[in-house]
Amino acid sequence: MEVRYQWEAIAKQWRSQPSSGYTLLEWVVVILIVGILAAIQVPSWSGLLHRSRLSIAHNQVYQAMQEAQGNARRQKVTWQVSFRLLGDKTQWAIHPKANTPGTAQWHTLDSRIELDDKETTLRKAQNVYRVEFNHRGHINGQLGRVTLAVKNTKTLKRCVIVSTLLGHLRRGEYHSKARDGRHCY
Repeated sequence: MEVRYQWEAIAKQWRSQPSSGYTLLEWVVVILIVGILAAIQVPSWSGLLHRSRLSIAHNQVYQAMQEAQGNARRQKVTWQVSFRLLGDKTQWAIHPKANTPGTAQWHTLDSRIELDDKETTLRKAQNVYRVEFNHRGHINGQLGRVTLAVKNTKTLKRCVIVSTLLGHLRRGEYHSKARDGRHCY
């Protein structure tokens, strides 16, 4: 009987001592669950970052075109937005037509964004795409689009389209079905 009390005393003492931590099995299960959740979320997080970068660049191009159009109306002279590829960088500049693009202040888009040569239809001279707005803000020349894409992807594209001679600007995005030979509309 006394042995029984001794065992009960040991068990009571054992239960009253605080746990010293988690077991190895518990840690392995937690790490496994975290790993599975991370593997599920990484592709969607990466896609979100790509779309965010592309949207920022798309907005920069759209605003640059609007700024050039506004400057042309205010100053009553022809203004131009120029786009170029310089190495692996896509750049844009806003300047009066009288100034050469080489003397303009160039701005660089995110390094993971590129100008899509196949989808861009603006006038091109000396490896510089351009769109001009005359003193009334109308297009001075050819209609067209500038298309941006995330590098190494085929479907993440956005474009800014000059769609009327009056200088109407609109935004477009990638579609799987081509229209007029272009996927960005």
